[in-house]
Amino acid sequence: MTIFVDMDDVLACTYEKHIELYNKDYQQQLSLAEIVSGEVWQNVPEQHQKSIREHASQLGFFADLEPKKDSQQVMEVLCQKYNVYIATAATQFPNSLKEKSVWLDQYFPFITWQHRIMCGHKHILHGDLLIDDRSYNLKHFNGDTFLFDSPHNQHETNYTRVYSWLDIAERLL
Repeated sequence: MTIFVDMDDVLACTYEKHIELYNKDYQQQLSLAEIVSGEVWQNVPEQHQKSIREHASQLGFFADLEPKKDSQQVMEVLCQKYNVYIATAATQFPNSLKEKSVWLDQYFPFITWQHRIMCGHKHILHGDLLIDDRSYNLKHFNGDTFLFDSPHNQHETNYTRVYSWLDIAERLL
């Protein structure tokens, strides 16, 4: 079985990084627990929204993200059992290409460069399963899909939702 796994908000805590930077920039106390739906920028005052939308374009944004809880252990076992590829839309933010590769070397060294796809649109992928937090990436995928739970995708109901890496482990291992 060939599995494609997204990085941002699936392997890496990108949403949380936006909150961290917002709190630092504006001396706020916003927490993930307070957000029930939408993007981070949709949950702050209008005058702060533009700065949050620009975070991902900043040099270093992707360099020090925390891995999602249990992602490293589950991914290592998945890689032993299946043909697993990282599929990330890194070309959307050119600074992220190197940062994401270095990040994978640090946190997921068992995923070699040959199993990393830094792409734009993911509809070009052909495999058995795509794990992603964005429904527009899942929409045109020909195989099975898992929608990784995030505040921004709470309105999506057309996909099999997974809530954690332990949830994925229960389904695939």
